[in-house]
Amino acid sequence: MVVLVFLLLELISHNECEAHIAKCRLQGPHHPLHTYHQPGDFIIGGLVSHGGFFSSPATFTEEPPPALPEELVVVPKIYQHIVALAFAVKEINEDPHILPNITLGFHLYDSYISARSTYLATLLLLSMVKKFVPNYICDVENNLTGVIGGLDSEISFYVATVLDIYKIPQLIYGSAPVMNDKSPGLPFYQMAASEALQYEGILSLLLHFRWTWIGLIAMDNDNGERFVQTISPIFTKSGVCFAFLERISSLSFISEINGMLQQGTSIIHKIFSSTANVIVAHGESYSMATFRWLPYLSEHDDMTYNIKSKVWITTAHVEFTSFVIQKNWDSGVFNGAISFEIHFRNPPGFHQYVVHRNPSSTDGDGFIRDFWQQAYECVFPDITSDKVEGNICTGEEKLESLPGTFFEMSMTGHSYSIHCAVYAMAHALHTMSTSRLRHREMSYGGRGKNQNPQFWQLHHFLRSISFNNTAGDVVFINQNGEVVSRLDIVNWIIFSNQSLQRVSIGRIDPQAPPDQSFILDEDAITWHSWFNQTRPLSLCTERCLPGSSKKVKEGQPPCCYDCIPCAEGKIANQYDMNDCNKCPDKDYPSKYRDACLPKDISFMSYEEPLGISLACFSLSLSLITALVLGIFMKHHDTPIVIANNRNLTYTLIISLLLCFLCALLFIGRPEKVMCLLRQTAFGIIFSIAVSCVLAKTSTVLLAFMATKPDSRMRKWVGKGLGHSIVFSFSIVQAGICTVWLATSPPYPDVDMHSMTEEIILECNEGSVAMFYCVLIYMSCLATVSFVMAFLARKLPDSFNEAKFITFSMLVFCSVWLSFIPSYLSTKGKYMVAVEIFSILASGGGLLGCIFSPKCYLIILRPELNNREQLLRKKN
Repeated sequence: MVVLVFLLLELISHNECEAHIAKCRLQGPHHPLHTYHQPGDFIIGGLVSHGGFFSSPATFTEEPPPALPEELVVVPKIYQHIVALAFAVKEINEDPHILPNITLGFHLYDSYISARSTYLATLLLLSMVKKFVPNYICDVENNLTGVIGGLDSEISFYVATVLDIYKIPQLIYGSAPVMNDKSPGLPFYQMAASEALQYEGILSLLLHFRWTWIGLIAMDNDNGERFVQTISPIFTKSGVCFAFLERISSLSFISEINGMLQQGTSIIHKIFSSTANVIVAHGESYSMATFRWLPYLSEHDDMTYNIKSKVWITTAHVEFTSFVIQKNWDSGVFNGAISFEIHFRNPPGFHQYVVHRNPSSTDGDGFIRDFWQQAYECVFPDITSDKVEGNICTGEEKLESLPGTFFEMSMTGHSYSIHCAVYAMAHALHTMSTSRLRHREMSYGGRGKNQNPQFWQLHHFLRSISFNNTAGDVVFINQNGEVVSRLDIVNWIIFSNQSLQRVSIGRIDPQAPPDQSFILDEDAITWHSWFNQTRPLSLCTERCLPGSSKKVKEGQPPCCYDCIPCAEGKIANQYDMNDCNKCPDKDYPSKYRDACLPKDISFMSYEEPLGISLACFSLSLSLITALVLGIFMKHHDTPIVIANNRNLTYTLIISLLLCFLCALLFIGRPEKVMCLLRQTAFGIIFSIAVSCVLAKTSTVLLAFMATKPDSRMRKWVGKGLGHSIVFSFSIVQAGICTVWLATSPPYPDVDMHSMTEEIILECNEGSVAMFYCVLIYMSCLATVSFVMAFLARKLPDSFNEAKFITFSMLVFCSVWLSFIPSYLSTKGKYMVAVEIFSILASGGGLLGCIFSPKCYLIILRPELNNREQLLRKKN
């Protein structure tokens, strides 16, 4: 049943009819269409598809006339649209503030969802009552002023192609995509929310529940194809995939039913065997009656398989309706369905108006008797010629007893749109009449010269019209001819007695702020009992947990994928991530690579055990060195101290003391001054120490060579040689460090990449080449010292310390040879620890090997620390 409502105006114009009086008197063809007539000054006429979804083949020829079929399978529920129209007209006629002194009436005709019947009814509305004379305005003929309809866009398009010739406005209370596509210039106004808002709402709902694997069912017509072609790229771009896509053909004749049943059986197999738990169903107003065949077919199918329920999501066009033959069918499979519906409220008095409606008290309604017979499966005695078969209709049956699929006592979204459309046309006529009256009074001094209104001018008043209806809503038509309205999200609850309850669970409102445009109360949803009241899942693949990312399977939709762990250094902190992401430099991946954790700040600190240990070790060696220096200074006149250049000994001890203290520069937060001093001070001081050792060794070796007769080395023996060696070799190292500081000095730096879980505060060496130049130069000095000490280790001299220097340089070289690989293989504070340890170990080696034997003699064997004893030992 598809409703088209036509608004007509009855005018009297004798002059325009005189030239055509003969033609005006011609009787038009008698048409067998169902009609509904209520007279008035303003006439509202209508076209409804009351029946005839399919009929016996014998009823129609190849070109069937627009006659009422003998055998009908109809959708009784849409009779409520007629009731909503009649109720709106009644309200307006009783309201003294709208169209005062004018009675509103209406005409309705049955279209039978047929283009031919629709065109005929439209032309009849353009003609006089009971006369088929289009294009003439005669006497008491009714002149069409506007159209309210239709429910299905194809029917609206048929009407609009005729009305466009006369520029008569049309208010459509259903969807209008066909009209937008086929004829963009047609003058019409859409009373329902736009298609785009529905697409946005369905996608928001799917993404809210993370339903990315869905089935799609659409009617096999222009609307269904347009829906599929529109949403496919939008949904795919948002990560929603289609497990299946099925198109259901419309049924016109009983002869087509076998093919329809075979197609339905195939579809039901595909639906219930699919892993998709969500089905988006798009169709026309009567499509739910078609969808109800699917579970019915599964019950009568010979094949057995596991039938489980699905979550059905329907668009606003689809009403929960039934064919007459489906009255007792179980609708439980649709329990828990979610529907997008046109926002509506029940106007005051509508329920009582419906309750008192029956065939005996309703005049001029050519539809109510057929509705009554179909809904209650009875017949009226006065329409049978012989005996009556079946139940007799009393006319006193209660509409409340009908199931919700047949009739609802409250308004639906579509009937509410009709109610608003009638009010919109009434307000536009009222405004036009008022403005025309004011214009006549200004132009003719209140003499009230009669003028026939030009109803194409209604377009001006319909655009941007705004008013409050009796339900308390604001109705506003914008400049584009669209009602600015929201869609309600409704949960269908179907009880065992097939009664229907609608529970509002949310809305999508284009006028709300972006963060409030889609509202959903998940707790208010009643899911089908098959889901055990838990949120259904509809996924091709189980969700990828945090710590892994999706990898699309080859040849499969993007929703079907494998989950692979994130690569090292990357994380995935959400479900179903397309790719793993790197953490910021200041963070590092967690163990399971599902979160970024803040890195610890790392440097050699006095507050940690390693730093404290090295600092204590450094201070201890410094104290020991200071003690040795004190011992030597206290016994500075003894032969052991004096032997082999006392000044070089003091210089060596002081340099070792500074080396041990230099290690403290490597502990603590790196600062600019510390970074400048630590490596350069270490290089220069150690070079002085090694130069002292080299000077001592050179002195011993030259002194032995000078004892030979006629030796030329005697002139080189003396304190000046040792001082020269120390100064010359130290100044070279100082020059290298000066160039280093002048060109590319060390500076405080932050290393965020070397350690996974730490941010390293360090001293960047600036020029790595200069750093290794310092080490290489110091290594060369140590190597020369070692070689010379090794050559002088067996010289026969009681004061010869070359063998002790040999051991000390062996330790020194061993430490620094192992330093290079250890330094390069460690990172962060442990690299600093390696260098500190090398400094302390090499310095300690020099201190221990060279000075411990002398301290032993000075402290424990003082009797050996005299010249006579040493000379006696020598002899």
